[in-house]
Amino acid sequence: MKKIEAIFKPFKLDEVREALSEIGVSGLTVTEVKGFGRQKGHTELYRGAEYVVDFLPKVKVEVVIPDNLLEGAIDAIVKAARTGKIGDGKIFVTGVDQVIRIRTGETDEAAI
Repeated sequence: MKKIEAIFKPFKLDEVREALSEIGVSGLTVTEVKGFGRQKGHTELYRGAEYVVDFLPKVKVEVVIPDNLLEGAIDAIVKAARTGKIGDGKIFVTGVDQVIRIRTGETDEAAI
């Protein structure tokens, strides 16, 4: 099993969720996060004063999937989240040793 953490622009969330659903991903976790990479923030004007926004709003989607869905899930996220502009985000993939569903006690792939 693998855990995918994808961080991307908030307005792309619905497209990513739909793309993952189409390939058979049944559940995911979404967190609103802030951060920066090469984008380095930007300057905004508020009531005549200029200020720097260092951390940009993003969303982080986390999903644990069987190994056989990994490449399809990555492709779905990339296609749905890409705008072609700086700040599109990143995808991190890590291994998952064990999953346990608290309610039923099911383990591993049965618990996803």
